[in-house]
Amino acid sequence: MKSIFIVCIIIVIIVLLLSVLTTKKAYQYKHTVDPIKKPDEPSVNEEDSEK
Repeated sequence: MKSIFIVCIIIVIIVLLLSVLTTKKAYQYKHTVDPIKKPDEPSVNEEDSEK
């Protein structure tokens, strides 16, 4: 019974460490934002409709 308890504690610690590492990596990810097009530039849809 004691050995099962120790194995369970080890599994919990491993899962906790993996979730902390994953969260840390997710917060380090740099998101990018597409630049805003100026109103005088035609969009892709407008160019296709003129053809």
